[in-house]
Amino acid sequence: MKSVRFRVNGHPVTVDVPPAMSLQTVLRDVLNLTGTKDGCRGGECGACTVLVDGEPVNSCLIPVCQIQDREVITIEAFERPGEPHPLIRAFAEQNAVQCGFCTPGMILSAAGLLAENPRPDRETIRTVLAGNICRCTGYENIFRATDIRY
Repeated sequence: MKSVRFRVNGHPVTVDVPPAMSLQTVLRDVLNLTGTKDGCRGGECGACTVLVDGEPVNSCLIPVCQIQDREVITIEAFERPGEPHPLIRAFAEQNAVQCGFCTPGMILSAAGLLAENPRPDRETIRTVLAGNICRCTGYENIFRATDIRY
């Protein structure tokens, strides 16, 4: 077991877990942040995407011991009482959500992009979101939702 200290959605946490346990498993099973989805466990689908120090990463591929003293943002950070986060509102307005399984990963990938480039062109959006698989909506509505300037 290893004690790992990091911040999640602005809150300090310390977990005592096997050092090779994935960040995804810690988020879902230890911290009960189930918005981070468990898709492929191999970095192929993007459903488990979170931001680590502002960068989108597949949390299923990151051993939690590599997160020591870092900042992790999950979809739960986008919950706002009364007024939804602009990306959540944009996904709803653009009908970019059907089953919702891919949505947290898509939103976090989009948030990482928009933090770095607030005015990405369509090709940049397509490239950044290429690591996130959606089996329901197709991608056009997701691209439009990401393109909304906020």
